[in-house]
Amino acid sequence: MWFIIILAAFVAGIIIFMQQDKFGALPSGERLERIKKSPNYRDGEFRNLSPTPALAENTSYYTVIKDFFFNKSKRSTPKEPLPHIKEDLLHLDPDEDVIVWFGHSSYFMQVDGKTFLADPVFSGHASPVKFTTKAFEGTDAYTTDDLPEIDYLFISHDHWDHLDYETMLKLKPKVKKIITGLGTPAHLELWGFDVSMIEERDWNEAIDIGNGFTVYTAPARHFSGRGLKRNKALWMSFVLAAPTMKIYLGGDSGYGSHFKDIGNQHGPFDLAILECGQYNEHWKYIHMMPDEVVQAADDLKAKRLMPVHWSKFSLSLHSWDEPIQKIHTAAAAKIPLLAPIIGEKVTIKPVEATGTLK
Repeated sequence: MWFIIILAAFVAGIIIFMQQDKFGALPSGERLERIKKSPNYRDGEFRNLSPTPALAENTSYYTVIKDFFFNKSKRSTPKEPLPHIKEDLLHLDPDEDVIVWFGHSSYFMQVDGKTFLADPVFSGHASPVKFTTKAFEGTDAYTTDDLPEIDYLFISHDHWDHLDYETMLKLKPKVKKIITGLGTPAHLELWGFDVSMIEERDWNEAIDIGNGFTVYTAPARHFSGRGLKRNKALWMSFVLAAPTMKIYLGGDSGYGSHFKDIGNQHGPFDLAILECGQYNEHWKYIHMMPDEVVQAADDLKAKRLMPVHWSKFSLSLHSWDEPIQKIHTAAAAKIPLLAPIIGEKVTIKPVEATGTLK
């Protein structure tokens, strides 16, 4: 009887905990009706273009959990603060074309006079509770106060390491427009964002943002969800077609034929920003392995590759710096890497790659 009481109290506690606003909201009403009309939504959830199991063949959740908790030697973290630079982003020359990486998948760009921000996480953690999945020391030099006004904010999907509740609340006065996938704005509206400032899109749509810029929404191979229910919002990548250059913003994705399709339709790209970390053979269909990242860049017809999704959080079974080492080896003599220090301002004119591998 005591066991049943304790178990019931535990379950009730979890349910109450998950009622907090930071967990977001599920699509409903007109938004849900629109989602149901999407060709990418079937049987109550969004689907990838190709079959995409959460775990690879001959892998079980028991194996994954065991490795996570009992093979911690594979998950080494930095022993000292990571090198970083802090630039004055509030007083940029409007003629500069730059990118500033904040670690993991967060980065700022100024391109042809417009400012962009992707998947910002400045809260110091990437989970519902602050004491887990904490950012490595040295990776949180910037705050939202250090950012200029943002013309367009890209949100690739609603996972905690890409859509951060605390960061979004603080960014609200600075962001003019948000571009994201179907369903994700349900979270944003709950958090007080005006629906008129949100471009909620399906895959393969074009958004004319003026002054010679077009944003194309594109597929990715991943999943979504902030709570117990998965795939109620759409994950995606983006093509930023600016007047003087073209940039691919990859979000999270396993390798798939969509990269070649995007390359054929929108390439070549002056820069492809692709995830290179948090991979493992256990879940290789939703996060690319290092050699697949280089292949994806080739499929996209990219002239340069910027590897992200590493160097801030420990979310996989590899050491913190393994991704950049492996991608450096895989990319050798195949494609120039753009691999700046966290916080470093790097020019992204369509010229030879700059920045240093750290």
